[in-house]
Amino acid sequence: MSYMVREMPLADRPRERLVKYGATSLANYELLAIILGTGTKDKSVLDLAKKVLIEFEELNRLNEVTVNELMKIKGIGKAKAISIIAAIEFGKRVNQPINLGVRIKDSRDAYNFLKDSLQNEMQENLVCIYLNNNSEVINVKTISIGSISNTIFNPRDILKWALKYSAVAIILAHNHPSGNITPSMEDVIVTKNIIKAAKIVDILVVDHIIIGKNRFYSFLENRKL
Repeated sequence: MSYMVREMPLADRPRERLVKYGATSLANYELLAIILGTGTKDKSVLDLAKKVLIEFEELNRLNEVTVNELMKIKGIGKAKAISIIAAIEFGKRVNQPINLGVRIKDSRDAYNFLKDSLQNEMQENLVCIYLNNNSEVINVKTISIGSISNTIFNPRDILKWALKYSAVAIILAHNHPSGNITPSMEDVIVTKNIIKAAKIVDILVVDHIIIGKNRFYSFLENRKL
């Protein structure tokens, strides 16, 4: 017998079970049900989640599914399809390994290190690579999302992590979704402000690169630092 979630005992509901026992205790269809949020008039969200998984062979085909493919399933509208795809992409990014220990010898190394994660972003992402005294990657942080000129952030947002990781140098990078890699006046001003703040705490700004589609601009190579 199929129950609507609201008819289930509280202790059996996916959200409550996740809080009490952790996400690993939930079946795939229960996790998907939480993402979907609601079912339809005649189908519970749990049954709807099961239907999606059956249609796409459990998790095998969901990895590359499209909005239009999901919307072919009765009960999956545009909003639910978008939620599923966003959750899948978020999971991919969370599990994307950071290649710690990689040595960044020059601007092209920095570009190659970040291009796969930045060149297809639809919004500007300001990222900082933190380096040790051997120019090896200690960590990578996304500092802000959105146009640099419109994003409120302080150089301290970058430098606090440098101090935490005992980094001696940093490389700044951001993408231009337009594909135009020419730095804007705001890019130049922000870079100068960060360099000025970094000098106070004895952190070297090695470079600032702008990433476009299959190309990049280096402040260092163009003598803009």
